[in-house]
Amino acid sequence: MKKAVVLVSGGMDSAVVLAMAREQGFALHALSVSYGQRHTSELDAAQRVARALGAVEHKTVTVDLRAFGGSALTADIEVPDAGGPGIPVTYVPARNTIMLSLALGWAEVLGANDLFCGVNAVDYSGYPDCRPAFIEAFERLANLATKAGVEGAGIRVHAPLLRLGKADIVREGQRLGVDFAQTVSCYRADGDGRACGHCDACRLRAEGFAAAGIPDPTRYVP
Repeated sequence: MKKAVVLVSGGMDSAVVLAMAREQGFALHALSVSYGQRHTSELDAAQRVARALGAVEHKTVTVDLRAFGGSALTADIEVPDAGGPGIPVTYVPARNTIMLSLALGWAEVLGANDLFCGVNAVDYSGYPDCRPAFIEAFERLANLATKAGVEGAGIRVHAPLLRLGKADIVREGQRLGVDFAQTVSCYRADGDGRACGHCDACRLRAEGFAAAGIPDPTRYVP
């Protein structure tokens, strides 16, 4: 089986991507990053998802982005109930660049030529590192800066949700048997993984299930 490194955050999008990579016949090497985010509930969810979807291996790498701050997810900045104009305060500087770089390093060691991530440029919060141009640029970088890119078969960065709406992602996950109850998307989830129901991530998730006509299994704080 071909190997793939799949970034798994614990949220619904990355769970669907993991299931999509499995359907394509890849041996799944799931990678999560503990970067100093507000809560670890999503990392607990990532473990559940990786196990449920049959990952061969699941690693969690620690990178302390709280050392820099600059985001409501890595500093003592309040998470707003709704996003305003421009790039929101929940954007974490360079997060996706760092995560994909870690995935790239592990892929080289594994002899894997394929990276998967769950970035989405349709129903998303306005993050610049969720755009098609970013994925295309990172793939070029990967093929310029690695032994696998220069001497091997090359590196491919897959972002299969890039142009899908949230409802489409929900439907795809249901088709692939993803248990969305195991996932955590909320920026302010509590220690048990229960969602606040008010932040941007909760709003997008709820709207996706409603538009898909599929019951929302999210557990909310009373």
